[in-house]
Amino acid sequence: MTERYKPNTTVACIIEAQGKYLLVEELIDGQLKYNQPAGHIEANESIISACIREVQEETGLVIEPQGLVGIYQFSASETLAFVRYTFYVRLDEILESKPEDAAINGLKWLSLAQITAISSQLRSPLVIESITDHLTGKHYPLDILNAQYL
Repeated sequence: MTERYKPNTTVACIIEAQGKYLLVEELIDGQLKYNQPAGHIEANESIISACIREVQEETGLVIEPQGLVGIYQFSASETLAFVRYTFYVRLDEILESKPEDAAINGLKWLSLAQITAISSQLRSPLVIESITDHLTGKHYPLDILNAQYL
């Protein structure tokens, strides 16, 4: 019998203000990587609540996602796969913030051109793909997600 496919279920949030996007900077396997605020869903936690918690832990910001950009499948390797729910928030202005999670080295507000320039340092190709989807108007209402049976 083959082993059942068990991807990690994660959330991420595109945070946009004044044409820039907030990325977290983290050290992974000794290399500097950039990602949207993101992380795993915890037991008995709704997908939206996971997004709110991860953004607060990684950026210090308390936000409410405004919509869902997409649900992405990503295989990082033959043994590591993810299903990623990516949300978005548009802010009127760039907010100063500080990570609460010690694993986050810093935060950067970058334009899409700046993010593209550091593409080799991105945690995954989903960073740019989800921003592109966001910019092309791929937005879905939050009520598409049902957590009533948690």
